[in-house]
Amino acid sequence: MRQPAVRLVRLGRVPYAELLGLQDRWLRRLQAEPGTEAPSGTEAGALLLCEPAGPVYTAGLRGGLTPEETARLRALGAEVRVTGRGGLATFHGPGQLLCHPVLDLRRLGLRLRMHVAALEACAVRLCELQGLQGARARSPPYTGVWLDDRKICAIGVRCGRHITSHGLALNCSTDLTWFEHIVPCGLVGTGVTSLSKELQRHVTVDEVMPPFLVAFKEIYKCTLISEDSPN
Repeated sequence: MRQPAVRLVRLGRVPYAELLGLQDRWLRRLQAEPGTEAPSGTEAGALLLCEPAGPVYTAGLRGGLTPEETARLRALGAEVRVTGRGGLATFHGPGQLLCHPVLDLRRLGLRLRMHVAALEACAVRLCELQGLQGARARSPPYTGVWLDDRKICAIGVRCGRHITSHGLALNCSTDLTWFEHIVPCGLVGTGVTSLSKELQRHVTVDEVMPPFLVAFKEIYKCTLISEDSPN
Protein backbone atom coordinates (compact mmCIF):
# COMPACT_ATOMS: atom_id res chain seq x y z
CA MET A 1 0.00 0.00 0.00
CA ARG A 2 1.37 3.37 -1.02
CA GLN A 3 2.06 5.96 1.64
CA PRO A 4 0.14 9.25 1.55
CA ALA A 5 2.05 12.13 -0.03
CA VAL A 6 2.63 15.56 1.51
CA ARG A 7 3.78 18.62 -0.45
CA LEU A 8 7.02 20.04 0.94
CA VAL A 9 7.16 23.84 0.68
CA ARG A 10 10.39 25.47 1.90
CA LEU A 11 9.99 29.22 2.11
CA GLY A 12 13.41 30.10 3.48
CA ARG A 13 13.64 33.21 5.66
CA VAL A 14 10.39 35.14 5.21
CA PRO A 15 8.11 37.48 7.18
CA TYR A 16 5.74 35.61 9.48
CA ALA A 17 2.78 37.11 7.59
CA GLU A 18 3.93 35.37 4.41
CA LEU A 19 3.80 31.99 6.14
CA LEU A 20 0.28 32.72 7.42
CA GLY A 21 -0.86 33.78 3.96
CA LEU A 22 0.37 30.57 2.35
CA GLN A 23 -1.13 28.55 5.19
CA ASP A 24 -4.53 30.14 4.52
CA ARG A 25 -4.30 29.30 0.81
CA TRP A 26 -3.57 25.67 1.57
CA LEU A 27 -6.41 25.57 4.10
CA ARG A 28 -8.87 26.81 1.49
CA ARG A 29 -7.53 24.28 -1.01
CA LEU A 30 -8.02 21.33 1.33
CA GLN A 31 -11.39 22.56 2.62
CA ALA A 32 -12.67 22.73 -0.96
CA GLU A 33 -11.88 19.06 -1.57
CA PRO A 34 -14.36 16.24 -0.82
CA GLY A 35 -14.56 15.52 2.89
CA THR A 36 -14.04 11.79 2.72
CA GLU A 37 -11.17 9.49 3.46
CA ALA A 38 -9.01 9.30 0.37
CA PRO A 39 -7.39 6.15 -1.06
CA SER A 40 -3.84 5.28 -0.14
CA GLY A 41 -1.17 7.21 -1.99
CA THR A 42 -3.23 10.38 -2.22
CA GLU A 43 -1.95 13.82 -1.23
CA ALA A 44 -2.71 14.69 2.38
CA GLY A 45 -1.76 18.38 2.29
CA ALA A 46 1.38 20.45 2.68
CA LEU A 47 4.32 20.82 5.04
CA LEU A 48 5.25 24.51 5.22
CA LEU A 49 8.72 25.28 6.58
CA CYS A 50 10.38 28.63 7.15
CA GLU A 51 12.63 30.75 9.33
CA PRO A 52 10.99 34.00 10.51
CA ALA A 53 12.68 37.08 9.06
CA GLY A 54 11.96 39.27 12.09
CA PRO A 55 10.82 39.13 15.72
CA VAL A 56 7.13 38.29 16.24
CA TYR A 57 5.13 37.63 19.39
CA THR A 58 1.98 35.58 18.87
CA ALA A 59 -0.99 34.92 21.12
CA GLY A 60 -3.19 31.87 20.75
CA LEU A 61 -6.90 31.23 21.22
CA ARG A 62 -6.49 31.41 25.00
CA GLY A 63 -5.04 34.90 24.73
CA GLY A 64 -1.97 35.63 26.79
CA LEU A 65 -1.28 39.30 26.00
CA THR A 66 -3.06 42.35 27.39
CA PRO A 67 -3.30 45.59 25.37
CA GLU A 68 -0.61 47.07 27.61
CA GLU A 69 1.70 44.11 27.02
CA THR A 70 1.07 44.30 23.30
CA ALA A 71 2.08 47.97 23.24
CA ARG A 72 5.20 47.20 25.29
CA LEU A 73 6.29 44.41 22.97
CA ARG A 74 5.74 46.51 19.87
CA ALA A 75 7.89 49.22 21.45
CA LEU A 76 10.73 46.66 21.46
CA GLY A 77 10.53 46.54 17.67
CA ALA A 78 8.61 43.27 17.45
CA GLU A 79 5.44 42.48 15.56
CA VAL A 80 2.52 41.20 17.65
CA ARG A 81 -0.18 38.94 16.20
CA VAL A 82 -3.21 37.09 17.49
CA THR A 83 -3.43 33.70 15.79
CA GLY A 84 -5.96 30.89 15.63
CA ARG A 85 -3.72 28.25 17.20
CA GLY A 86 -4.10 26.74 20.63
CA GLY A 87 -2.09 27.94 23.59
CA LEU A 88 -0.96 31.30 24.95
CA ALA A 89 1.83 33.72 24.05
CA THR A 90 5.15 32.75 22.50
CA PHE A 91 7.92 34.21 20.37
CA HIS A 92 9.04 33.55 16.80
CA GLY A 93 12.16 34.97 15.21
CA PRO A 94 15.36 34.42 13.24
CA GLY A 95 17.19 31.22 14.13
CA GLN A 96 13.93 29.33 14.66
CA LEU A 97 12.48 26.54 12.52
CA LEU A 98 8.76 27.04 11.97
CA CYS A 99 6.86 23.99 10.75
CA HIS A 100 3.20 24.39 9.78
CA PRO A 101 1.69 21.13 8.49
CA VAL A 102 -1.61 21.83 6.71
CA LEU A 103 -2.96 18.30 6.61
CA ASP A 104 -6.20 16.39 6.23
CA LEU A 105 -5.73 14.03 9.15
CA ARG A 106 -8.17 11.48 7.71
CA ARG A 107 -5.80 10.87 4.81
CA LEU A 108 -3.04 10.05 7.28
CA GLY A 109 -5.22 7.96 9.58
CA LEU A 110 -4.60 10.33 12.49
CA ARG A 111 -6.67 12.02 15.17
CA LEU A 112 -5.76 15.46 16.53
CA ARG A 113 -4.05 14.18 19.68
CA MET A 114 -2.02 11.76 17.55
CA HIS A 115 -0.98 14.68 15.32
CA VAL A 116 0.25 16.71 18.31
CA ALA A 117 2.14 13.68 19.62
CA ALA A 118 3.68 13.18 16.17
CA LEU A 119 4.90 16.79 16.10
CA GLU A 120 6.47 16.30 19.51
CA ALA A 121 8.08 13.07 18.32
CA CYS A 122 9.53 14.87 15.28
CA ALA A 123 11.21 17.43 17.52
CA VAL A 124 12.53 14.77 19.90
CA ARG A 125 13.88 12.75 16.98
CA LEU A 126 15.55 15.82 15.50
CA CYS A 127 17.30 16.50 18.80
CA GLU A 128 18.55 12.91 18.83
CA LEU A 129 19.81 13.17 15.25
CA GLN A 130 21.68 16.33 16.24
CA GLY A 131 23.36 14.44 19.08
CA LEU A 132 21.25 15.98 21.84
CA GLN A 133 19.91 13.38 24.25
CA GLY A 134 17.24 13.81 26.92
CA ALA A 135 14.63 15.75 24.93
CA ARG A 136 11.12 14.62 25.77
CA ALA A 137 7.46 15.51 25.51
CA ARG A 138 5.55 16.24 28.71
CA SER A 139 1.91 16.05 29.73
CA PRO A 140 -0.38 19.09 29.37
CA PRO A 141 -0.15 21.95 30.18
CA TYR A 142 3.52 21.38 29.28
CA THR A 143 2.88 20.75 25.59
CA GLY A 144 6.02 20.85 23.49
CA VAL A 145 9.48 19.34 23.83
CA TRP A 146 11.68 19.88 26.86
CA LEU A 147 15.13 19.28 28.28
CA ASP A 148 14.39 19.10 32.00
CA ASP A 149 12.53 22.39 32.65
CA ARG A 150 13.83 24.13 29.52
CA LYS A 151 11.54 24.22 26.48
CA ILE A 152 13.31 23.82 23.16
CA CYS A 153 10.22 23.42 20.96
CA ALA A 154 6.79 25.03 21.30
CA ILE A 155 3.71 23.43 19.76
CA GLY A 156 0.35 25.03 19.04
CA VAL A 157 -2.11 23.75 16.46
CA ARG A 158 -5.56 24.37 15.11
CA CYS A 159 -7.88 21.78 13.61
CA GLY A 160 -11.21 22.25 11.88
CA ARG A 161 -13.06 19.69 9.77
CA HIS A 162 -10.10 17.34 10.28
CA ILE A 163 -7.69 19.83 8.65
CA THR A 164 -4.76 21.12 10.68
CA SER A 165 -2.83 24.37 10.65
CA HIS A 166 -0.03 26.01 12.66
CA GLY A 167 2.41 23.54 14.23
CA LEU A 168 5.80 23.77 15.93
CA ALA A 169 8.57 26.28 16.53
CA LEU A 170 11.98 24.81 17.32
CA ASN A 171 14.78 27.02 18.62
CA CYS A 172 17.99 26.47 16.65
CA SER A 173 20.02 29.65 17.16
CA THR A 174 17.19 31.89 18.36
CA ASP A 175 18.06 34.97 20.43
CA LEU A 176 16.50 33.71 23.66
CA THR A 177 16.45 37.15 25.30
CA TRP A 178 13.24 37.88 23.38
CA PHE A 179 11.47 35.32 25.59
CA GLU A 180 12.36 37.33 28.69
CA HIS A 181 9.65 39.88 27.86
CA ILE A 182 6.76 37.37 28.16
CA VAL A 183 5.78 34.29 30.14
CA PRO A 184 6.21 31.74 27.33
CA CYS A 185 3.03 29.71 26.89
CA GLY A 186 1.86 31.01 30.28
CA LEU A 187 4.15 28.61 32.18
CA VAL A 188 5.69 30.38 35.16
CA GLY A 189 8.99 29.03 36.48
CA THR A 190 10.12 27.32 33.29
CA GLY A 191 12.86 28.35 30.89
CA VAL A 192 13.65 28.19 27.19
CA THR A 193 16.67 26.87 25.37
CA SER A 194 17.98 26.19 21.87
CA LEU A 195 20.03 23.63 20.00
CA SER A 196 22.91 26.10 19.85
CA LYS A 197 22.85 26.65 23.61
CA GLU A 198 22.62 22.97 24.47
CA LEU A 199 25.22 21.78 21.94
CA GLN A 200 27.48 24.80 22.59
CA ARG A 201 27.91 25.55 18.90
CA HIS A 202 26.01 27.56 16.30
CA VAL A 203 23.20 25.48 14.80
CA THR A 204 21.36 26.99 11.84
CA VAL A 205 17.87 26.32 10.53
CA ASP A 206 19.43 25.14 7.25
CA GLU A 207 21.46 22.55 9.14
CA VAL A 208 18.48 20.99 10.90
CA MET A 209 16.17 20.95 7.88
CA PRO A 210 17.37 17.61 6.38
CA PRO A 211 17.23 15.63 9.65
CA PHE A 212 13.85 17.18 10.46
CA LEU A 213 12.48 15.97 7.13
CA VAL A 214 13.86 12.49 7.84
CA ALA A 215 12.03 12.51 11.18
CA PHE A 216 8.80 13.83 9.66
CA LYS A 217 8.64 11.14 6.97
CA GLU A 218 9.49 8.45 9.50
CA ILE A 219 6.90 9.49 12.08
CA TYR A 220 4.05 10.51 9.76
CA LYS A 221 4.67 7.52 7.48
CA CYS A 222 4.41 9.65 4.36
CA THR A 223 6.38 10.65 1.30
CA LEU A 224 7.36 14.27 0.67
CA ILE A 225 6.98 15.91 -2.73
CA SER A 226 9.11 19.01 -3.20
CA GLU A 227 7.32 22.04 -4.58
CA ASP A 228 9.37 24.76 -6.25
CA SER A 229 6.62 27.37 -6.19
CA PRO A 230 4.88 28.02 -2.84
CA ASN A 231 1.72 29.15 -4.62
